Amino acid sequence: MPLRLEIKRKLANRSDRVKSVDLHPTEPWILTSLYTGTVCIWNYQSQTMAKSFEVTDLPVRSAKFIPRMQWVVAGADDMHIRVYNYNTMDKVKVFEAHTDYIRCVAVHPTLPYVLSSADDMLIKLWDWEKGWICTQIFEGHSHYVMQVTINPKDTNTFASASLDRTIKIWNLGSPDPNFTLDAHLKGVNCVDYFTGGDKPYLITGSDDHTAKVWDYQTKSCVQTLEGHTHNISAVSFHPELPIIITGSEDGTVRIWHSTTYRLENTLNYGLERVWAIGCMKGSRRVIIGYDEGTIMVKIGREEPVASMDNSGKVIWAKHNEIQTVNIRNVGADYEGTDGERLPLAVRELGTCDLYPQSLKHNPNARFVVVCGDGEYIIYTALAWRNRSFGSALEIVWSTDGEYAARESTSKIKIFSKNFQEKKSIRPTFSAERIYGGALLAMCSNDFICFYDWAECRLIRRIDVTVKNLYWADGGDLVAISSDASFYILKYNRDVVDAHLESGKSADEQGVEDAFELLYEINERVRTGIWVGDCFIYNNSSWKLNYCVGGEVTTMFHLDRPMYLLGYLAGQSKVYLIDKEFNVISYTLLLSLIEYKTLVMRDDLERANQILSSIPRDQLNSVARFLESRGMIEDALNVATDSDYRFELAIQLGKLEIAQEIAGVAQSESKWKQLGALALSTGMLEMAEECLKHAKDLSGLLLLYSSLGDAEEILKLASLAKEQGRNNVAFLCLFMLGKVEECLQLLIDSNRIPEAALMARSYLPSKVSEIVALWRKDLNKVNQKAAESLADPEEYPNLFEDWQLALGVESNVADTRSNYPPAAEYVNLTNRSNANLVEAFRNMQMGEEETLENGGLDYEVAQLTEQNGKRQEEMQEGQDEAVVVDADSTDGAVLVNVIKLNLQVSHLYRFLWGQPKMLIVGSLVIPNGVVKCASVVSSTYRNVSIAFMQAGCLIICTKVRTFSNSTAGILYPVHLSASDYVAIWVKWFTVRKQDYIASVVVLSNSWVH
Repeated sequence: MPLRLEIKRKLANRSDRVKSVDLHPTEPWILTSLYTGTVCIWNYQSQTMAKSFEVTDLPVRSAKFIPRMQWVVAGADDMHIRVYNYNTMDKVKVFEAHTDYIRCVAVHPTLPYVLSSADDMLIKLWDWEKGWICTQIFEGHSHYVMQVTINPKDTNTFASASLDRTIKIWNLGSPDPNFTLDAHLKGVNCVDYFTGGDKPYLITGSDDHTAKVWDYQTKSCVQTLEGHTHNISAVSFHPELPIIITGSEDGTVRIWHSTTYRLENTLNYGLERVWAIGCMKGSRRVIIGYDEGTIMVKIGREEPVASMDNSGKVIWAKHNEIQTVNIRNVGADYEGTDGERLPLAVRELGTCDLYPQSLKHNPNARFVVVCGDGEYIIYTALAWRNRSFGSALEIVWSTDGEYAARESTSKIKIFSKNFQEKKSIRPTFSAERIYGGALLAMCSNDFICFYDWAECRLIRRIDVTVKNLYWADGGDLVAISSDASFYILKYNRDVVDAHLESGKSADEQGVEDAFELLYEINERVRTGIWVGDCFIYNNSSWKLNYCVGGEVTTMFHLDRPMYLLGYLAGQSKVYLIDKEFNVISYTLLLSLIEYKTLVMRDDLERANQILSSIPRDQLNSVARFLESRGMIEDALNVATDSDYRFELAIQLGKLEIAQEIAGVAQSESKWKQLGALALSTGMLEMAEECLKHAKDLSGLLLLYSSLGDAEEILKLASLAKEQGRNNVAFLCLFMLGKVEECLQLLIDSNRIPEAALMARSYLPSKVSEIVALWRKDLNKVNQKAAESLADPEEYPNLFEDWQLALGVESNVADTRSNYPPAAEYVNLTNRSNANLVEAFRNMQMGEEETLENGGLDYEVAQLTEQNGKRQEEMQEGQDEAVVVDADSTDGAVLVNVIKLNLQVSHLYRFLWGQPKMLIVGSLVIPNGVVKCASVVSSTYRNVSIAFMQAGCLIICTKVRTFSNSTAGILYPVHLSASDYVAIWVKWFTVRKQDYIASVVVLSNSWVH
């Protein structure tokens, strides 16, 4: 019967002619040497080129990995051997090795040797530890030496294939061949050794279109493989599978059974001639090099053929050899860690007459069935005696020891416990696979049908693409695995039994309520087993998980592909095996599984009894399971990890418990999280304490500003300064109206430009001082930029509304320290959008309109502000001192309004020759001394400008002219005792004694 090995193409890459291929033992790399002189490394996982070496312009006929040195060695038609480091891409060595084309290089598996063969009919041995010197030359062939291969069973010997039609066997220590095989009628292109078992075989391929298997001990031809129609260029004994692979210039690759020599399969990928075949021990991948590219296929499964019974005895098959180990023999004193390889003593159990592709114990572990080559044999588990055999593609067991054999896609037989045939079934569909367990399952490509074992009646059809099926020991739960997910179903045995007893015929879908879908998990299952109601499996990412009640828990992350063997409850361990037949264990407590199972069944009383038997280090896992079930309070009571308990307390809103945990842990993150939650729930005292512990100054600022606690904000500002949290300190000071301190903080932080801009907005009187500091600091890096900075005191024309800003500053200075109660918030919300400069300007215009509507003899200006009304009668005849501001050198001065009765002579003496401006509230001037001018400014029509002969300008708020010649009286606006106005006067033009000025009011605050 055929092997029926599954062959999947894993890589297809087009390139120039490929002359040799090699596989890296640890990296997912393929090495190819091309006829164009390039050596490439391909990553078959990512399907991309990883590295490339431009070796020469001539063909590179052979290249191999030297993994232990991280090297690639290549021989080319320029007669040179080159060695590269494939990590650094550096060229390690180049030397001339032969006097003709180099056909092959072979790396010794353990010694620092490389063998090379060439068209100069020589074989040479190179030692890289001695500087790549040639330590030995092997002569004897009379034509091109096409290939050399080292014997994997005896690395001191190697074979060579030559176009002189012979195979020679050599020893490394001798220049002469041990013996010569006259192998073929034409030249021999390739040779390879058999790696498994005790067979001393090698295979050769020739230009006579045949491949021959030789016994190199008896020097006889064992078998001739015929079928190719052109030269055979590559041959290989697969190191893992019982197959021989041959490649030919006819474009085909043929796969032969290595025991029966039967042709199993023929591959043709349409890439023209085959030149190279590569295999590697421990892998089922095969690399094929063609004229037009590279193909990689995977043959068969990498999952080891092994089975473990309930007592811990493991039986596995290595090729045709059957071996056994007993896990219980490890001993109770062995304290291995999870994931560690168990030191098991392997015992040879026997051999199998067929190549095992599957091996499985029956439920009571008395028998083991082996399937392969289209046949099956049932052996006794202890003595390995043959009890039954027959034809079958696969065998499955029922829960009571019966079994079913699938002979073909259309015929299935059921046998009793005594190996007697009971029934034969011919399904109405193509049965691609069958599964055993509580029911017999037959699977097509897109659905699965369940039948009872007794009468083979249809129980249920389920439309799903099935990859595997796993029954629980109790027979009431089943896991169906598909390509991307798996389903856990409950088998309703009572419903099915009632339906069958009723005698009712089922439709084509079977019994409707036979199965109930419990859970769907979006993970791909590679292998799985049941332990009670717990399903243990490893997924596509090689994570070891278990599922209870639909809740998936990851036990371990596996570092390599492993496959589940079984679970031993007495040791609370789950056992896995890798493809090298290493057995590894991981701990999974039975009490933990039982507890979760009882919780799923809502049997909390029994679950709590088991809880005490669960080790403390597993309680957090239990708590997380309870949390997933919505039992958060129970999870809080069970959990031991403080971080996890804190999270649960936060979820439950039990802030006191969370506060206690945070106090023990003293974790700033916990305090901050708890503080935010306390703040959101209105527990302000707790929030303040938490934020202080968390050193969350931003949170404290939010809290104190919300409470309107100026005292605490001031303390927070000091604390923030100490900790260098200048942003928080700045906000605190700004909230308190301490603008001067804000400026100083910016200056201390060397943020002088920001300080200047802030002063322009809030403290214009400080601008000049800060601009000077800015210039000094900027001058260190850019003198020209420093000189371009304008000071408002020097260039007032560059700063719009500058004098108004100064007035606003004076007006609001006393209000900054006033903190209205929070109850006034609604009434003050619009103040943040107020334009103080514009408000001041509008108020001044209102004052002017009041003056124009006054009486003949005097006028009253009534000023209304936020603090109420104020008015005061101007008393005539009251003398007051004249107050004048600083000197002006550029024709612009700032002075204060004063109330006075001033004689012209006094005015002359005070002002004569002084380029100053005086603003008076009351003035008596004799006729002829003062020339009255019309109003210059259309905006301030109430102001008349009088030009004095002394060269000084007097601005009166109102001028009244009488017909008598004795005096001209100027009646001012009514001012109270606290009235004050600042006026900026800018001179535009000076024409002799006539002075024209523009008057702008900056502030509407009135102070004496």
